[in-house]
Amino acid sequence: MPTIEDVAQRAQVSAATVSHVINGTRFVREETRARVVAAMEALGYRPNALARSLRRNTTHTLGVIVPDNSSHFFAEMAHSIEEESWRREYSVMLCNSQGDAEKEAAYIEVLLQRHVDGVILVAAGESHEHLHRLVARRIPVVAIGYAIPELDIDAVLVGNCQGGLLATQHLLALGHRRVACIAGPAGAIPSIDRVAGYRQALSEWQVAAHEPWVVAGDFSFESGYQAAQRLLALPERPTAIFACNDSMAIGAMLAISEAGLRIPDDLSVVGFDNISIAAYTNPRLTTVEQPHRQMAAVAAALLVERMADWGRPVQRVLVDTSLVVRSSSGQAPLSAAHNPCPERGL
Repeated sequence: MPTIEDVAQRAQVSAATVSHVINGTRFVREETRARVVAAMEALGYRPNALARSLRRNTTHTLGVIVPDNSSHFFAEMAHSIEEESWRREYSVMLCNSQGDAEKEAAYIEVLLQRHVDGVILVAAGESHEHLHRLVARRIPVVAIGYAIPELDIDAVLVGNCQGGLLATQHLLALGHRRVACIAGPAGAIPSIDRVAGYRQALSEWQVAAHEPWVVAGDFSFESGYQAAQRLLALPERPTAIFACNDSMAIGAMLAISEAGLRIPDDLSVVGFDNISIAAYTNPRLTTVEQPHRQMAAVAAALLVERMADWGRPVQRVLVDTSLVVRSSSGQAPLSAAHNPCPERGL
């Protein structure tokens, strides 16, 4: 393997001059620079990027921790973060914690060993106590999704409650009064906030919440399918379902179809996230959009600002959600309109 001294000998310059050409640390005449570059190419010399970065106290590498890279939304979010990081000339190390605190701790150790310049955490509700180690080492951390209560770090927040409100208001405006909700896991803060938005909309429209119509899933296709089956088996079947993510909404659509019901004629469905597949279901899924590209851009900007100024005030940036209306939501069935809420005698 050729060394910097081999390059210097071939280019007939000093090793220090070769170093200046590689690192851009001092002016080198163009003729000399060309000889050094030609020598490097002829010998197949590759500078040690990590060693060079450590000398500069930067590796231009970011760590990205996601809770589940098999999830369509988290995969799309990770892709947006990588694109934005690349645009800013940073490479990315992707870590999949699978919601496991021990695995997250192990990945944090790996990121520390690799001397990453900063970390973006896509939060989903599990404990993140191990992030203290990054903060103690003055490694900037930005959370996407919600603020980490135990850490004073920058965060990109999303209007989850607002999104649940928008989805449910949309269904209520279509005449639905028997609106069910497929929630996420009990401890998932995004799901808790989306269900809160659902309940707020019902309250504002003076529609009583019917607890059997709130069924928990785990954000997977299968859990949405199973939750919809339970809802369809109730004596008072809902006419609309708001699912707290698109995967569960798509699973619910399959259960509805298998039951011989039509979407949206018999039952409307609204999801949350606006993953790419939502536009290609049959019918196409009405959903609440989390603008993951915008969230990734804001997170990267916050991280770069923190790397430049560790002592600046913590920032929390709220990104709004928006309703994307497609063909899976429609007017409530006439029978439901005549007796919209049996348990209240309406």
